[in-house]
Amino acid sequence: MSVHRENRKITVTDIRARKGGDPLVCLTAYTSLTAQLLDENIDLLLVGDSLGMVLYGLEDTLGVTLDMMIAHGKAVMRGANKACVIVDMPFGSYQESPAVAFRNAARVMKEVGCAGVKLEGGREMASTIDFLTKRGIPVLAHVGLLPQSVNTAGGFRSHGKEDDEASGILADAVAVAEAGAFASVVEGTIEPLARTITETIAIPTIGIGASPACDGQILVTEDLVGLFSDFTPKFVKRYADLGQQIADAAKSYSEDVRSGRFPGPEHCFGMRRTDEDAE
Repeated sequence: MSVHRENRKITVTDIRARKGGDPLVCLTAYTSLTAQLLDENIDLLLVGDSLGMVLYGLEDTLGVTLDMMIAHGKAVMRGANKACVIVDMPFGSYQESPAVAFRNAARVMKEVGCAGVKLEGGREMASTIDFLTKRGIPVLAHVGLLPQSVNTAGGFRSHGKEDDEASGILADAVAVAEAGAFASVVEGTIEPLARTITETIAIPTIGIGASPACDGQILVTEDLVGLFSDFTPKFVKRYADLGQQIADAAKSYSEDVRSGRFPGPEHCFGMRRTDEDAE
């Protein structure tokens, strides 16, 4: 079912109101151009700390800084006219205390002009989410697989297979909802758990490697279009193979330059084309 989108910026209030309604369509964006290309069809653009791996070639997201997130957040805001833009809080910028989290999140909001921030964690972050939301900073929560905590969680794996772990993730989801998050990403959980979370909490769930029952879905755009191929998670569906197309275009370009076919007269200023050139 297509969703009619008014010609105005989608707000966090709009996102929250979509609980149980038309599915939320979400993707990551790190640049102004990408935001422009996605904006018309996407409800929420996440400036994810995944940019550390996708754009900077880092092994994980832990090396991403607040300055990096702010710079890319500003770029995305310049390209997004309709989509709700949320910026990830990078590792180390919010875990120390609610006060530190507020100071850093307020800086992001002021400098980027985004609609809110995202932070990872469940029950242990509930007090921080409460602190931020009560002071005017909308928070998108994130439970299940937490990329910033992979070193303590045993790496990238599906979560919720064991009863204790599943009940803990459900409790996390309930806690962040009650703390005031306007929605929550649910990542890398077994499908029945993501479905239960969606049925239990009053805010929208945005799944990634979770369940079609979630209130919305998100993917890394570069995974979606085949630009990032170092690792392709099971839950990714590729809708294009732009990486190969770019490689093929570079190959054709190099062959034309080396053979003298490019640039031709039509690509030069003030150069007459001869009949021989035109053939």
